[in-house]
Amino acid sequence: MPKKVVIGMSGGVDSSVAAIILQKQGYEVVGLFMRNWDSLADGELDGPTVNNGQCPQEADYEDAKKVCEKLGIPLYRKDFVKEYWDYVFTYFLDELKKGRTPNPDIMCNKYIKFDMFEREARKLGADYIATGHYARLKDGHLLRGVDSNKDQTYFLSQVSKKQLENVLFPVGDMIKKDVRKIAEEYDLITAKKKDSTGICFIGERNFKNFLKNYLPNQPGNIVNIETNEVVGKHIGLMNYTIGQRKGLNVGGTKDKMFVVGKDLEKNILYICLGEDNDYLISTSCLVNEINYLGDEKLTKVTAKFRYRQQDIPVELEWLENNEVLVKYPQGVKAVTPGQACVFYNGEECLGGGIIKEVRKNDKKLWYL
Repeated sequence: MPKKVVIGMSGGVDSSVAAIILQKQGYEVVGLFMRNWDSLADGELDGPTVNNGQCPQEADYEDAKKVCEKLGIPLYRKDFVKEYWDYVFTYFLDELKKGRTPNPDIMCNKYIKFDMFEREARKLGADYIATGHYARLKDGHLLRGVDSNKDQTYFLSQVSKKQLENVLFPVGDMIKKDVRKIAEEYDLITAKKKDSTGICFIGERNFKNFLKNYLPNQPGNIVNIETNEVVGKHIGLMNYTIGQRKGLNVGGTKDKMFVVGKDLEKNILYICLGEDNDYLISTSCLVNEINYLGDEKLTKVTAKFRYRQQDIPVELEWLENNEVLVKYPQGVKAVTPGQACVFYNGEECLGGGIIKEVRKNDKKLWYL
């Protein structure tokens, strides 16, 4: 009797092709669609729509249904709206209130896709769960996806070893072009559907307008950190992140300017002129909430402080209280509290943690 795999069907091309691959491998495949967001219930009145006025999530469900019908597999639907709000979105808002830059997609994987979803899949008799992530598992080790441009191990860095047991990543060995080619061969509605962007399950939004539904804007001064001169007005510190260059309400100069820090008590956004300014550079950071996936604690690894960043050589100093001091004496730009720091040893993702504090020459940067 074939093993049963419950796959997260998102209504996108990656999960569609993942289901095809699983069928070809002889599994009994069952689809499960997650509904994690209810904009009307939570007071959001200006959310996006597609085609005939559907919200994107309902359109994704319709696409997932059409794919499953074509492949001859059943599709179940499960609401995790409350769980998503409690474990992901509340975290997201709390971090923004602290002036940090959170990554809700990472927490969505940890608490929803590889926890709540897995529990529901077991109720359906799953031997394995599967997703359309570009990642690989080999002998219990999490490896980067073959398509380096699509690798998603950064977003899986908070998923535990236990959660990764009995998980399948069918497209992890593929490049995106070949995934789309298979979808076209099967004439799937998702074959040419563009990849989703924006916040996990919430989708593409005007970020500033979206946040106003949940956090009131508190405008304040933009200050040049070098001269202490007020050079403009910000619309609320939550709308800015370290290293940001666009969307700053500052005129009168042709120089590039960058966000370098925030003062929550005084409600000040600090900027600096020139991309070579020293204020964006740090040489170490304190990382907590460590989820380590390696067999042994290494000290010389590479790290990513942002998803699209190139690997950076770092040295890890393992501390108490599940914290790590990450050292990079060569200096790195725009390392940001609240973002994930993810460790790698070659192709293997070793997990990571959340950036708690940013330092330069062993001193905490006061403006961060």
